[in-house]
Amino acid sequence: MLDKLDDDALMLRYGADGDMAAFEELYGRHKGPLYRYLLRQCTDPDAAQDLYQEVWSRVIRAREGYRPSGKFAAWLFRMARNCLADRARQARRRPGETWWEGLDEHPLSGDDRGPEDERALDESASRLRVALDELPPEQRDAFLLHQESGLTLEEIGRVAGVGRETVKSRLRYAVSRLRERLTETTETLTGTQP
Repeated sequence: MLDKLDDDALMLRYGADGDMAAFEELYGRHKGPLYRYLLRQCTDPDAAQDLYQEVWSRVIRAREGYRPSGKFAAWLFRMARNCLADRARQARRRPGETWWEGLDEHPLSGDDRGPEDERALDESASRLRVALDELPPEQRDAFLLHQESGLTLEEIGRVAGVGRETVKSRLRYAVSRLRERLTETTETLTGTQP
């Protein structure tokens, strides 16, 4: 029955009645996208895990005061961005460290893939991580919010505190740069030219 309720209804049930089943359903729906967003924005998996726990702790603390004013996912990812901003204010990045360092500790895998498929997938994922790291922070954020949260351009704009057209522009430039960078990398690896 809970799986038929929307996110706002689940959060309201959790907030008003402390319904743990409602919270567990909500958590199950958003745990993957939220963790991936934080992991791709952080310097290491341990920091992403800490931030992930902090976001859910804030959700728990805010449950009684929660009032739907848009999609729950927008509220959740705004909270995640706030946690990231708090972390950035507390500690500066160390020189030479990238936000995606350590992602290889969580490789993508599948039961039906052979060793060559796994190697190709790992190489593609590595090239994508490097290309994402090269994006300006605002473009990377817009791209990752779009990919992980399922929010509309307007909702991403509310999360980021910018207008729809700004989000659209950032997303367009991010996709263009990623496409360009991945094409260059593929051409370099295969020795082909356009």
